[in-house]
Amino acid sequence: MARVMAAPAAASRAPASLEIVVDGVSKAFGAMPALVDVSVRVGAGEFLSLIGPSGCGKTTLLKAIAGLQPVDRGRILVGPREVRGPGPECSMVFQDFALLPWSTVQRNVEFGLLLRGVAAAERAAVAGRAIAKVGLDGFEQAYPAQLSGGMQQRVGLARALAVRPQILLMDEPFASIDEQTRRLFQDDLLALWSEERATVVFVTHSMEEAVYLSDRVVVLSPRPGRVHRVLDVPLPRPREASDVRASVGFTRLVDELWKILRKLQ
Repeated sequence: MARVMAAPAAASRAPASLEIVVDGVSKAFGAMPALVDVSVRVGAGEFLSLIGPSGCGKTTLLKAIAGLQPVDRGRILVGPREVRGPGPECSMVFQDFALLPWSTVQRNVEFGLLLRGVAAAERAAVAGRAIAKVGLDGFEQAYPAQLSGGMQQRVGLARALAVRPQILLMDEPFASIDEQTRRLFQDDLLALWSEERATVVFVTHSMEEAVYLSDRVVVLSPRPGRVHRVLDVPLPRPREASDVRASVGFTRLVDELWKILRKLQ
């Protein structure tokens, strides 16, 4: 599989990342509470993962940060802005790719730029750079149905990166990909994050993935979701170019995370 390419010139780098503050957030769907009094602060440029039992509200919290899901109580800040709806700071990568099946790779990656009113020539240039960065150059005119699942997910990531987000929200983006490809994706994501330095909130069910990618891991309790524990991950970076997975520290952290989650089941 093609690897990510070098970052473009400094002039095209993403703007400064933003801090996220989730302050006492609660959300219910009818009589069913999903989140209760959730508070967490994500530092600017931090890579933070959310993990917890199925149905604990991880995706609900991610959508609330994106402004796609209103909250019942509390507030969410991205930088100085209180979230009351979608904003230009955030891009979201979905588990199901969410590509337009009738559009080429190029058009899919340009889509967010089109919505923001970017001129055609600039859209094409920016999308082309994003496509190259995720290792899909040469596939610009292919349609989603002609791509593997892993390649489709790369298109989704390129589309998110094309708008130069200050915050990148990822909802189990590698869940449907085989283990070998998943590990390659994790390394590619870390390489891209090192270049762009966006603030990342990453939802996963994988303990190994959460530890490998993150600066911290937030463990949510079973429904209704509450912050049960925050686990620091003091492993050295860059991780994609080292033997972190084989280290005693990595194994210890994964085991600690498993013990926390097992008690919640």
